[in-house]
This record gives sequence, structure tokens and C-alpha cells, in this order.
Amino acid sequence: MFAFMNMTVAGEAPLEDVGGVDLVFDVIGGDIQRRSAGLIRAGGVLVTVVGPAEARPAGGLAIDFVVESDRAQLGEIVRRVRDGRLRTNIGTIVTLDDAVAVLNPTERLRGKTIIRMRS
Repeated sequence: MFAFMNMTVAGEAPLEDVGGVDLVFDVIGGDIQRRSAGLIRAGGVLVTVVGPAEARPAGGLAIDFVVESDRAQLGEIVRRVRDGRLRTNIGTIVTLDDAVAVLNPTERLRGKTIIRMRS
């Protein structure tokens, strides 16, 4: 079971009302991470990208997911794109003003969404 929640909308059910889940992908940390860890079923996983996990699920696993790129790696990616060895799958490019609507679609979007910060 996967639960996708938007914690910013007033009047939503509390996080604890979600019930047992198999996976939490934490991009917030802090109190939300600690509360989310308590929702994970035995054998489930908490994956966090905000640093070392402050909470561990009972009977589950906590994983700190860290990506550290360097100049050489990024240069190699650029070379592969230019050489045609790596293809991008860009679906749409939007301005920051349109990002909320695009990231909450009413229909399935194909490709990655690029948010342009400046015009």
C-alpha cells in the first residue's frame, strides 16, 4: 500500500489516519518523518533524502538516500546527451507560475516536467 499525501491542504485527515504503509519516501524530515515512521508496517521501508533518518520504523528499515554528483559526472552526462547515447524524456516545460497546475494533473502526463525559474 502506498499513500500519497499533501500535508498543506487545510481540513485533511491527520497523517496518522492513513494506516499501515509499506513505504514512506520522506522529503521533509523532522516531525513529519518521525510521525511517518510510525505508520510503516513490519518489513516496510522509510527512505529519506533529507539526511540521516531521525526515526526508524519498528520492524522496518530506514534508508538514507544521498546523491553527490561532481563536475566529471555531470560532464559525462552532457557528453552522452550530445552524442545521442543518453536520451531525455522531456514532456513539458512550464514557468514557475504554472508549476502547481502541471504537478497536480487531471490526466496522465508523459515525460519529465521542467520548471523554468526565469522567463
